[in-house]
Parts: sequence; C-alpha cells; structure tokens
Amino acid sequence: MYQTDQKLQQKYKAFSLHDFQQIDEVQQHLDKEKQWEIKVVGHVFPFKINNYVIKELINWEQPLDDPIFNITFPQKGMLLPHHYEKMVRALKNGQSDASIKHVAHKIRIELNPHPAGQQEYNIPYLEGEPLEGMQHKYKETILFFPKQGQACHAYCNFCFRWPQFVGTKEMKFANDDIEVLIQYLREHSEITDVLITGGDPLIMKTHILGNYIRALLAADLPHLQTIRIGTKALSYWPYRFLSDPDAPALLDLFEEVVQSGKSLSLMAHFSHIRELQTDAVKEAIRRINSTGACIRTQSPILAHINAQTDIWVEMWREQVRLGCIPYYMFVVRDTGAQHYFGIPLAQAYDIFRAAYREVSGLARTVRGPSMSTTMGKIQILGTKKINGEKVFILQFLQGRNPDWVLRPFFAKYDREAIWFDDLKPAFGETEFFFKSDQAALQNEEATFLHRN
Repeated sequence: MYQTDQKLQQKYKAFSLHDFQQIDEVQQHLDKEKQWEIKVVGHVFPFKINNYVIKELINWEQPLDDPIFNITFPQKGMLLPHHYEKMVRALKNGQSDASIKHVAHKIRIELNPHPAGQQEYNIPYLEGEPLEGMQHKYKETILFFPKQGQACHAYCNFCFRWPQFVGTKEMKFANDDIEVLIQYLREHSEITDVLITGGDPLIMKTHILGNYIRALLAADLPHLQTIRIGTKALSYWPYRFLSDPDAPALLDLFEEVVQSGKSLSLMAHFSHIRELQTDAVKEAIRRINSTGACIRTQSPILAHINAQTDIWVEMWREQVRLGCIPYYMFVVRDTGAQHYFGIPLAQAYDIFRAAYREVSGLARTVRGPSMSTTMGKIQILGTKKINGEKVFILQFLQGRNPDWVLRPFFAKYDREAIWFDDLKPAFGETEFFFKSDQAALQNEEATFLHRN
C-alpha cells in the first residue's frame, strides 16, 4: 500500500467557462477586459482548469506573461480577428444560447477540427463496418478512445484534440466495446501496440480503465507487446497517482500489466519545465517508475510557451533525472489556434538542434521537430544549400506506407512556413515522392486503410 504525506494530498476541483470568474486569483489579478476576452474565446475553444494548476503552476504576479496561464486560459489571439468579432457580436447582441452555439460551431468548422485525415483515412473497418472510436494509421499501432475518457483534468489551448471537448457528438471519437477492439486485434497480427487515448484515459476511475486493460491482457494476443496510455495527468493532476481514492489501485494496475509480460508506457505531455518542478509531480513519477511502467515525454514547440532553447534543455535534463524518456518535440498541428501557437519550421529546427547539443546522450532519445501530417510523421533533419538552392531536408519517422520511413527528401526552404502544407518540392520537382501513393490512400480499396 502506498502512503502519501499530508502535504501531497489534494481534492480535485475544476473550473470552466461558467464559473472561472469565481476563482480568487482571477478576481485579484485579471481586469474585466481580460475576463471578457477569456469568455469570448472560451465559447469556441474548450476551457477547463483545476485547483492544482491554479495554485501550484501559474505565477499570478505576472499572469499575462506566464506560460501555464497561456496554455490553460483562453487567449484573445487564439481566434482570428474576424472570428473573434463574430463571437463578440453574438454575445453582445443577446442572442439565445442556441444561436451562440451555432455561431461557435460555424467557427469551429473553419478551424480544421480533424487534421491529418483522422476521420477520412484513419478509421479501421471490421467486416465492412467502421470501428468508431478507433484509429489505425500506422500498421503497428492502433488508437482506442474509451467512451468514459473523453475529458482531461485541465485543457491545453494548443491541443489538436480540442473537438473532443466541445460537446459536439459528430466531432468525437469514442468507443466502449473492448471486445470489438480485441476481435480487430485478432485479425491484425501486425499490431504490436495499443494506445489508449482520449481526452485523457486517466480521467477515468481505475476500475473502468482496468476493465479495458484486463480484457486485453486476458485475450491471449501474443503479438500485442505494449499498452500505451496517453495522458497529461502528471502535469495537471499528479494527485491521480498520490491521493485520489483509487490511486493505489491504479499503481497496482500498472504493476499487473508489467507482470503479465506486456510493456506499459505512459505517453506523458510536459510543455514547460514548471510542470516538472512540484513535489507532487516528482513523487508521482517516482511511484509510476516503481511499478515497472515507462514514462515517455512529448510536447509541441509553442509560441508564448516554450519556444526557447533553454526551456527544452532544462526540460529534457530534468525528465532524464526523474527517470523519464524524452520522446518527441512536435510541431503545432494545422488545427484550432495554430496561428497563435505555431512558429516557423526553420526556427523550430534551430531550437531543437541548439537544445539537443546541450544534453547528454540519455536525453537524445528525443526526436523532432516532427509534423504529424495526413501521410505520417515528418521530421525536419536540417537545412542545406545544394546546387545553389537552399532546402529543408526531411524524412518520415512514421508513414502510412512503411516504405517511406527514413527516406530523405527535400523541400524548398521557406523561412515563413509553419506546416508541411506550406512547403513545395525542391529542385524543380512537381510533387513529393509519396504523392502517387497519396492518391492510392484516397481510394477506399487501398490496403493501408486496414479495411477487411
């Protein structure tokens, strides 16, 4: 049984758009104009925060410059000016709740709510029927979105999964039938990894999460090697592993997975060094590591948050010191508030390279900067002048077609580009080498759609 010091015990309390103005720190440190901006943007993007983030992560002496404040409280710049004004008009004109929701929905649709072909190309099929709440993009890994895990302890403003949280059913991925997943796994022996994601699966009670995981363990799937859990709980609610009523049962569940012979990886999101500095998160990491589970860390590189070399150096060093494995630096996806959080690809690479140079080999497990595009994860390897033309050197770390992986290719250098779609092929080529396969992808009979 795990014992928790009194100082590492807290009871979870969340705040959202309807009651955030009751937060003492908001009343004391944010003027009415800033509160209004939060209200306007919060009608479009999901907003939830909790007492741990408020009390232990945000510096309320300078909240407007604080990275955690910018991550969690909606910011005016997250909406394009015409979208912001449209939402202001709807709120000031006294429109009905239904009309305001309609305006918000129209804005969301214009923000590319499901990037990278999540709805078009990632949905697996079983016996001719689509498996809702699952995605199978890369042959070795399938994603499962448990129905009860469609929320987080707090929401990140940059999250590409923001459509999961806005209350629109057709924008969600969710499933509660683990037996269908198991049947699909039986028919796809190429799958070695199941990623349980959301939302955040650790928002669920342990017995619910355990029902899903134990079903996988009992199913006798020898090709299933790893169960992954995508989570931000370590950053936003480390008490999930410390003082929540079912925290001991959660750690026991982790041990059970490891003792079964499967690997368990927590795919933890840390976007700023401050998220690694509290006593609570350090103890939570220690307890998870003691179960035999592995913690791998990842984050996008973000304007206003962490687009500085020293922040990444400090994060990666601290993650290694605490027993975590740096995994990915991502580029902000082409959805939602990309225009606010995104930085030029050239700048992202310069920051990655400068930080990578400053850390030991144990932190150089990290890969990046990586773009999760429709076709796969594309890494920026660098820039170079070749035959008089300056280019980006790129490669796939993951691809819908495995044959694309680690094949270097080139794009014209563009110092303003913030996403792969902004780039053009180099050396006079009319298209990138994988474009002919992309046409096949859009054909429903393409084999890498994983349909039966």
